[in-house]
Amino acid sequence: MPRTIRTLTAGEVETLVDWAAGEGWNPGIGDAAALRAADPEGFIGAFVGGEMVAGISAVAYGLGFGFIGLYICRPDRRGEGHGKAVWQAGMARLGDRIIGLDGVAEQRANYQRKGFVPAYETVRFSGRPVGLTGGSDILPVMPASTAGILAYDRQCFPAPREAFLREWLQPPRIALLSAGSAGIAGFGVARRCREGFKVGPLFADDMDMALALVAELADTTAGEALHIDVPATQVGFTALLQAAGMVAGFATTRMYKGGKPGNAPTKVFGITTLELG
Repeated sequence: MPRTIRTLTAGEVETLVDWAAGEGWNPGIGDAAALRAADPEGFIGAFVGGEMVAGISAVAYGLGFGFIGLYICRPDRRGEGHGKAVWQAGMARLGDRIIGLDGVAEQRANYQRKGFVPAYETVRFSGRPVGLTGGSDILPVMPASTAGILAYDRQCFPAPREAFLREWLQPPRIALLSAGSAGIAGFGVARRCREGFKVGPLFADDMDMALALVAELADTTAGEALHIDVPATQVGFTALLQAAGMVAGFATTRMYKGGKPGNAPTKVFGITTLELG
């Protein structure tokens, strides 16, 4: 039966995110709509007999940057070339942009063969942090703060992503900012997942501000585990998360093809999502 490759509908993106849950990736509740806001044409599926058998996100952030994620073939249809087909479609869509992805260890060599170069390791820290202190300068993100958040995000993420962020900052997600003397000094978002809450992005001027944001986000999600995907280069931060009782687990490698973006990774204490960067 012939295979068809096409853009996914909103409902099919929901299905792809459900597949991610089935793979143990613990996506957020309501993630699909927010992810799709980044680039509605950036979700691609392979179909056989009208049924989706594989999918991928190949989200374009303008003309210079793109990100690959949600690369899944349905378990009962693996080994038939459907995964390779959506990969090729996604890469073709992103063209000559700088392309990023977060790859698991067993796929790292495969991505390197495809031209991706490792940039840094990311480690997921999970648990209920104890002993961290928030602060009076940690405030909820309000509509009037959005312009400042968008500007701060541009220091940390490789490309503008206004449509995505405007959706990502909305309830029921919990979005907090750090109000520094010169304006916004960081922000963090927590969202309910199949298990606990994921924190991302977690961007801040320094480690103390990042820890204060974690403390306040933990207070607003009392009793639930937090999960933060932290660049391993943030050695001091990861040490303090461990001292606060959080445990290192799932690891990925951030990789890029076509160059390295010019954002400021020193302010990245937790990546936004493994699906979109």
